[in-house]
Amino acid sequence: MITNDVLRSVRYMLDLSDAHVVSIMKMADVDASREDVASWLKKEDEEGFAECPAVILAHFLDGLVIFKRGKNENPPAEPPKLSVSNNMVLKKLRVAFELKEEDLHKIMETAGFKISKPELSALFRKEGHKNYRPCGDQFLRNFLKGLTLCIRG
Repeated sequence: MITNDVLRSVRYMLDLSDAHVVSIMKMADVDASREDVASWLKKEDEEGFAECPAVILAHFLDGLVIFKRGKNENPPAEPPKLSVSNNMVLKKLRVAFELKEEDLHKIMETAGFKISKPELSALFRKEGHKNYRPCGDQFLRNFLKGLTLCIRG
């Protein structure tokens, strides 16, 4: 999925201003200006559109976890990944919103998308695991739509 779409969806979901998006990025030690954020949030056909780098989205999602749950005083065992996959976006949003398996199923049902427990757990496996399944763009779009409906009502 396009990084700009994920950023736009999360911003809409939480009703964040550009300044608030900048402050969330600062929580993850990223210096982005309001102008940068504004250009990332524009549609592809609008003047001034700029593609959001994957590393920026990765840090934004880390900042979102800090924003929603607070800063973890124990540093992670592995360094943050600078590439973004749909599976990573799912994992970060699951952590940020403290979603359990039942919550994930409810979100997907709200979006009109049915998924079995094994299919869902396969999306959260480590890459290389025998049951790992890559998350498709359609699934991520439906997840973001369902999460938005659950949060915004």
